[in-house]
Amino acid sequence: MYTDALLKDILTRTKVIAVVGVSLNPVRPSYYVARYLSLKGYRVIPVNPGHAGKMLFGETVQASLSDIEGEVDMVDIFRRPEAVPAIVEEALTVFTDLQTIWMQIGVEHAEAAAQAEARGVTVIQNRCPKIEYQRLFGELRQGGFATGIISSKL
Repeated sequence: MYTDALLKDILTRTKVIAVVGVSLNPVRPSYYVARYLSLKGYRVIPVNPGHAGKMLFGETVQASLSDIEGEVDMVDIFRRPEAVPAIVEEALTVFTDLQTIWMQIGVEHAEAAAQAEARGVTVIQNRCPKIEYQRLFGELRQGGFATGIISSKL
């Protein structure tokens, strides 16, 4: 559905990512995906009203997209599909230079995607930027994932 060239272009041009629904719990996917992206040099702005004001990856957690000062290139959504339309609407209102709406694995919303695309925003659904980054920039091991374990038994 999405070409590797498109995904690689998005991940190359993006500099600032707002992660909506980020968790402060290190075992949650939203935490380790946001952490990974921050370690790869992206400015990751965490968004979660339940943790607003706390620090995560050197950034203050924001209550909403509207609370972010400055522009964002990508909004990465870690919320249930029914929450997507309001997030997309807010993102399109707040960020005049928004390039990408990225919905995580298991998150899709055709109407919200069409609304963003009508405004010239690229939409990726049901994918993970961490996985795509690792796959496209040569970080995945033969088994399809980075184990972090060094062994001669693989």
